[in-house]
Amino acid sequence: MKQFTMTANGFKNALSKPMVVVRMSAHAVALVASFTFLSMSSMVATAAEAAVNINRDSPEVMADGLAGVGIAKAYRIVEYRETYGPFESIEELAEVNGIGSATIERNREQLVIE
Repeated sequence: MKQFTMTANGFKNALSKPMVVVRMSAHAVALVASFTFLSMSSMVATAAEAAVNINRDSPEVMADGLAGVGIAKAYRIVEYRETYGPFESIEELAEVNGIGSATIERNREQLVIE
């Protein structure tokens, strides 16, 4: 059995106070490490899936995926794209009534045009 001490800053170091002391076998350590890796992998996949394509996504997807964009603004985005064609740049989103530069900047990482 190995003993691991978990602290607020990670595994025990000289400057930290222990929060939890766990005793487990090498097999258990391997299981915990595998679970942690899988959890981190799914977080990366979730972040990649969080992209919102303003030229293809539905109003519901946009409302769920963009901060400060509710269903009404999302429908306006779709209406704009149906009227004027696909967005040619992320900045063109500012032409939609109710979408300003602050909303674009807040969501820039999620916005995609394809």
